[in-house]
Amino acid sequence: MQIKGEYHIPALLKETIDLLEVRPGKRFIDATLGGGGHSKEILLRGGELLSIDRDPEAVKNMEDFLKACPSPAKGGGKFRPPRLVQANFSDIDKVAQENGFTEVDGILFDLGVSSHQLETPARGFSFNLEGPLDMRMDPNLSVTAKDLVNGLNEGELAELFSKLGEEKFSKRYSRAIVKARQVKPIETCNELAEIILRNSPPKGKFDRTHPATRVFQALRIAVNDELNAAKEAFPKALGLLKKGGRLAVLSFHSLEDGIVKRFFLENEQKGIIKVITEKPVTPTPEEVKQNPRARSAKLRVAEKIINS
Repeated sequence: MQIKGEYHIPALLKETIDLLEVRPGKRFIDATLGGGGHSKEILLRGGELLSIDRDPEAVKNMEDFLKACPSPAKGGGKFRPPRLVQANFSDIDKVAQENGFTEVDGILFDLGVSSHQLETPARGFSFNLEGPLDMRMDPNLSVTAKDLVNGLNEGELAELFSKLGEEKFSKRYSRAIVKARQVKPIETCNELAEIILRNSPPKGKFDRTHPATRVFQALRIAVNDELNAAKEAFPKALGLLKKGGRLAVLSFHSLEDGIVKRFFLENEQKGIIKVITEKPVTPTPEEVKQNPRARSAKLRVAEKIINS
């Protein structure tokens, strides 16, 4: 059941919190607050918490809800309300320093888009809703998806869709977009999705995703500079962990997962961490049935084995 205040069902919730080894009195950073599901569970298990999100809506909507969460620590008289900060997780070191969370027991990154963002038409993340082509997680960012779709040339669009969306029909779709925008600018999610749909090849037997999925993914990643933010944040997060502290990362496509896998491997070879998940943890069929958006989730967890 979804509790009032939440607007996102997190993937692999139990597995993530269990592998982070959340216990009363331990300190954690949720670097991607989103709909508050992971943060709430950390508080329910008695953890002290700093939550970060680049989306001011997420911070505003979750603040009162999380501070009202029941906690085992409340009964013992030592409950520290969670600290919520609006920031890009690439600045996790600075945010942690400012809030006294420089030596922590666990850090979580959930790299997915929240259900609230997907289901709010004005945010422009979904090809299923009529909304402006926006896709900014932080509304203060200057470039929107509309800017990219209407401003990049055909070759630049094809490269974007290929590299960040791993779209094999990138040239076909970029050509169609350029042709369409010669008539009028492409301004809404539905307009772009329809252009892709009209120009997509027939669906294969095992192709269950919408043809526009990878194009929208590529635009979202580009607008929010997501891959570079992750590359910048992970080393900083590692520096904030105590010896024995754990870093958990949930990714939802191969580009993200590849970054996590390489980062873990490099630091394991240096003797800094031990990878806990030999293979990524994935959702059960039962979870996917209840929460279809979890189907592509992969969880990797590592433990820091030396002091900084």
